[in-house]
Amino acid sequence: MGLSIRFEKDEATGEYAAAGTDGTRTVTVRADTYEGQARSRMRRSVSRPTGRGRQRFRLIHCPPGEQPGVDDRRYDTLKARPPEGREVRNLGGYLALCCERPGDGLLDAVAEVCAEIRAEHGLLMSGLGIEKLDEWCEDGTDGRGAEIVGQLLLMAAERGPRLGYDVQELVRFLRTAAGNG
Repeated sequence: MGLSIRFEKDEATGEYAAAGTDGTRTVTVRADTYEGQARSRMRRSVSRPTGRGRQRFRLIHCPPGEQPGVDDRRYDTLKARPPEGREVRNLGGYLALCCERPGDGLLDAVAEVCAEIRAEHGLLMSGLGIEKLDEWCEDGTDGRGAEIVGQLLLMAAERGPRLGYDVQELVRFLRTAAGNG
């Protein structure tokens, strides 16, 4: 079965809701942009490997305040020896890795690849390529919403230490703010 998508526009909010199914699962995506954007998000959410076990994502090195370019010498070893199953690409002038790997959830898989790249190449991958962080999608721990949460966490990991926070302080903040502190 192919992808089936149904759209509705909430005239009061101007938000689009796209409900799609691939025959095995149904996902609803909301976007405050035009129908094409909602359709694109829907295709991406539904085409993600179903269920837990395999994750597909992009990791980007985009340090705040600079655009080093894919030819930056910092990337030489990573381009020469990318982690197994990862493909190095140019994404809008930034170095990106297209990844597909096993993982219990998206955040687990992203964290493992980030740790591997940091240990072997000294780089903190700082994004998942999410541009509109204020748009939300409640599609579970493997979908678009998980990518947005992952993007925010990677940004915190990159920017927190630049302000003087250590990892323990960031973890403490999350635990306290979430009520588990």
